[in-house]
Amino acid sequence: MLSLLRVRQLAIIDELEVAFAPGLNVLTGETGAGKSILVAALQLVLGGRGRPQLVRTGADRAEVEALFDLTGDAAAQARVRAILGVEAESGDESPYAEVVVRRVLDANGRSRAYVNGRLTTLAQLTGLARGLVDISSQHEHHTLVDSSTHIHYLDAFAFEPAERVDRGLDRGVGTLREGMADAWSRLGEVEARLEALRVAVSEGHGDFLRFQLAELDRVLQNDLDVEAEVSRLRHADRLGAHLDRAEALLWSGERSLTGTLSVVLRDLAQAVDIDPALRPLLERVEASAADLEDAGRELGRSRRGVRADPARLAELEERLHELRRLHRRHGDDLVGVAATLRAQIADLDGAEQRMLDLDAERLSAKERAGQTANALSAGRRAAASALGAAISNELASLGMGEARVDVAVAETGLGALGQDRVEYLIATNRGEPPRPLAQVASGGELSRSLLAIKRVLAAAGPVGLYVFDEVDTGVGGAIADAIGRKLAEVAEHHQVLCITHLPQIAAQGETHFHVRKAVVRDAAGEERTQSRIERLSLEQRVQEVARMLGGATVTDTTRAAARELLG
Repeated sequence: MLSLLRVRQLAIIDELEVAFAPGLNVLTGETGAGKSILVAALQLVLGGRGRPQLVRTGADRAEVEALFDLTGDAAAQARVRAILGVEAESGDESPYAEVVVRRVLDANGRSRAYVNGRLTTLAQLTGLARGLVDISSQHEHHTLVDSSTHIHYLDAFAFEPAERVDRGLDRGVGTLREGMADAWSRLGEVEARLEALRVAVSEGHGDFLRFQLAELDRVLQNDLDVEAEVSRLRHADRLGAHLDRAEALLWSGERSLTGTLSVVLRDLAQAVDIDPALRPLLERVEASAADLEDAGRELGRSRRGVRADPARLAELEERLHELRRLHRRHGDDLVGVAATLRAQIADLDGAEQRMLDLDAERLSAKERAGQTANALSAGRRAAASALGAAISNELASLGMGEARVDVAVAETGLGALGQDRVEYLIATNRGEPPRPLAQVASGGELSRSLLAIKRVLAAAGPVGLYVFDEVDTGVGGAIADAIGRKLAEVAEHHQVLCITHLPQIAAQGETHFHVRKAVVRDAAGEERTQSRIERLSLEQRVQEVARMLGGATVTDTTRAAARELLG
């Protein structure tokens, strides 16, 4: 939902900040006070076209900032992470539970956009906004006008468990979309494997794989540590000298350590004859002497194995060079790469049969996908007429009794969502053919049509905030009261912002803002018009609703009527 909107130097707004609440927020005020400028500000921060005329006269730039609360909206948080270029944190979405979107519009028409302080493109901003806000005003940011979203709304209506029995729909259909996605993914996987095998066979890829495997096998023919062996051969003289000296000092020399220990052992043995309590010490020294003697003999054997071998050194250096080249090409796990190559070669050796098997798998996967798509289509078609009738009934209660909505389900190419294209078509007058929502000319009719759809699909909509700017155009009385009640019903599931001139609608708001113009003098002493916004208390709401009921003169009668409307 939208938590905060801050606007600077936009049109007649000098600077204002408004904190919105959950539920139904209503904005009222005289015509021209600046209510629609707030919508323009919201459109701007959501990626709308920035016109230099929007910058307040005399200012260098206009700025709009919006703070959105994304708690519980994993999809929106994922879009934020994608824009910021960060990975999801396991089990912790809290760093992206709030997002600040900022748009700066220079007086020369240039603009910049930021998400959580990071510069971003308008395309990214528009993609983020698509799931955050739906604005019913001047055909902008209408999620429901975008026909690509219609299939999702129909599915939400058709497969919502709580209402399935009432609509006479088959149980379990809600799992078909998941099944369709799985079937399509499986079909794509099999087709990709089949195509890869066909390409490999046609291009003689097996010869190349065998060549690569032969290279690896030649280097991996035994477990020799090539680098260590090369180091020993390169420094054979130095290594031999170190081992000679170590062996002499430890074991074979005249004054070796083991020779000295033998003297120590004789003395200790004689001491034990005198004091048996020294025997444990004698045994420890005996054990150490035995270990050192073994080590001395091992040094001798190692020394005898050290000799210069130029031919062997040249062979191993060539092998080491080859090993390093293969590591650069294939990575560290050469054994694993060799195993993969053997498996691929085995596939190619039986390529003809493998292609037959994969083609059979493809046909089976395609049949499954087609069957799932057919079942999904049947569910959609069964729900389409019910959805169209429900929306048409809503339109009748909103003063559009002649309007009819058809939910058209047409077959198209098979895909992850099935084989259907869904579009909502509306005929606003009797005898007219139904047309796409985007072609509805009247702003008021469009807003009411969208309100009717949102009312029917209140729990299914993906966005957090619905904005209505022209929903009350050309209506009054009972219809206005019906619109207000339906807005309140939609607000049970979404945050709603409604700009209205009708007291029946304003009275339904949980939070009420009043927008007004004021003439002030700037630092140079010039008179300037400013738009200001105020959140109304209960008594202030009574006064404002009374004004909307009775005009400029507010009487006790209109106040009483306002209190009755406000309940």
